[in-house]
Amino acid sequence: MVFEQARALGFIYALVMFFILAYLWYTKRWTRRIAWIVLLITVALGFLIFSPIIPWQFQSLVLRDARGVGGPLAIAAAGLIVMLALSFVFGRFYCGYLCPVGAVQELASLAPVSKVKVGSKVWPGAIRWIFFILFIITGYFFTYGLLRLFGIRDFFLLLLSAGFFIFLAIIAISLFLYRPFCRFICPFGALASIPAMGSRFKIRRTDACISCGKCERACPTNEAKRGDRKGECYLCHRCLDVCPVEGALEYRRAGGVQTKEGAK
Repeated sequence: MVFEQARALGFIYALVMFFILAYLWYTKRWTRRIAWIVLLITVALGFLIFSPIIPWQFQSLVLRDARGVGGPLAIAAAGLIVMLALSFVFGRFYCGYLCPVGAVQELASLAPVSKVKVGSKVWPGAIRWIFFILFIITGYFFTYGLLRLFGIRDFFLLLLSAGFFIFLAIIAISLFLYRPFCRFICPFGALASIPAMGSRFKIRRTDACISCGKCERACPTNEAKRGDRKGECYLCHRCLDVCPVEGALEYRRAGGVQTKEGAK
């Protein structure tokens, strides 16, 4: 019971950090060092209290497992809605930095090895939505959580099961392919992509953009072209890191920056 209650601290961490990260991005105080610190803290919380892992809580909610969510189902549902609402306002900071499952993949992606880039956003999204439908059907009607197959819980609780090694393999794949679990499997990620497409604050091009294409080549999810809606933008900062013109890319609210051809 104490362990389950302690997991509520993870949600508080994610809630508070959501605003802190948005502030740091908006005021241009975000640095690679801060990113590393936040990612490491998030992963540590995953191992220490198995939180804030909202994909797993979402599964417990679908299974109607109050113990799994660490409290009343209504509160868990409200927490999920809050995270989706924050994604609509500020973008996918939760998925990018505050989810232990995403954070450990992000850290793996920073390894200096050759990467495999998926050019299309259509079929990864299609695979994830197919999994989402199966996830809902098997969870709600058959009370079986499909996320158990991928070893999330076993990995962070250090239980050396088959699932543990499956998730370890996913992390190994993350060295070469950006966030495979987030982009191809995660049911909460599927939901979060919807409000993220209309997020009020996101990375936008300004009139200073020279259309050099460096941000498009650097983006691991193919979300850096003009007109892309940023549903799969995890705010990794790679586009801003490679941009050769100061101020050409800005994290700003809708309508806050004028562009040559509309929002990036």
